[in-house]
Amino acid sequence: MARTTTPHEPDRSDHPDRSDHHDPSDDRPLYGRIAALLLDELRDGTVPPGERLPGERHLAAHFGVSRETVRQALELLRRSGLVATDRRGSHATLPARPVQAQGAWAFPLGVRSADPTAVDRATVTWETPPPEHARALGLAPQRPTLVHRYRSATPDGRSLRTAVTSFSAVALAEVAELARYRNRADGSTPAQLRRAYDWMRKAGLSLHHRDSITQVDGGHSVRVTRRVHDQYARPLEITDLVVDAERDALVYEFMLPAAAG
Repeated sequence: MARTTTPHEPDRSDHPDRSDHHDPSDDRPLYGRIAALLLDELRDGTVPPGERLPGERHLAAHFGVSRETVRQALELLRRSGLVATDRRGSHATLPARPVQAQGAWAFPLGVRSADPTAVDRATVTWETPPPEHARALGLAPQRPTLVHRYRSATPDGRSLRTAVTSFSAVALAEVAELARYRNRADGSTPAQLRRAYDWMRKAGLSLHHRDSITQVDGGHSVRVTRRVHDQYARPLEITDLVVDAERDALVYEFMLPAAAG
């Protein structure tokens, strides 16, 4: 059995801590140094405010230390008010700017109105997707998956955009950040997944988008159906975005980095 440590003792559990966090000039205990490293990641937006932190096992592997050290580091951050813990886990509470790679796309692509007064809301549910989504994702009939719903509207009603996204079994298996939403996909909790494409890329998936655009409601609205697959042609998600075309413009902005010289 691993020996219980106190906050002022070095951790000597059955899973010895890696020595590369040791700085002879730093007299803080190991859990204090790990807390500082985690705080740096929270500040640079690696974990956005309000988003659940990875579990103790993941953090222990990430920093190369034991779970007891991670537990002590989180407690230190909790006492400082930088991390809060509730029934859904631990969450960053300090302001931070999400990190996005150059040219990264925000999810769902194209849904946000250019009007700064627009108010958006997004939720997730664990449910059977629309039949056309199930077919596109290769899901068996009546098999549930993670479904994301988005709505953006201006106070005067001039701009309205709605989007429904269904994720594939591949996306949920490969992308840990998406899989974590299954247990809180109750349809009422706000769930902005702006970094979904960034998470997919971080998981080693190359993203291939294919959009088809059709007119609906007698030409008053435009439907954009987006299908995304990876480098192995496996489906990742399908989104149906509907925009009021009479009152709003649908703008796509793409950025391709220059080739290395």
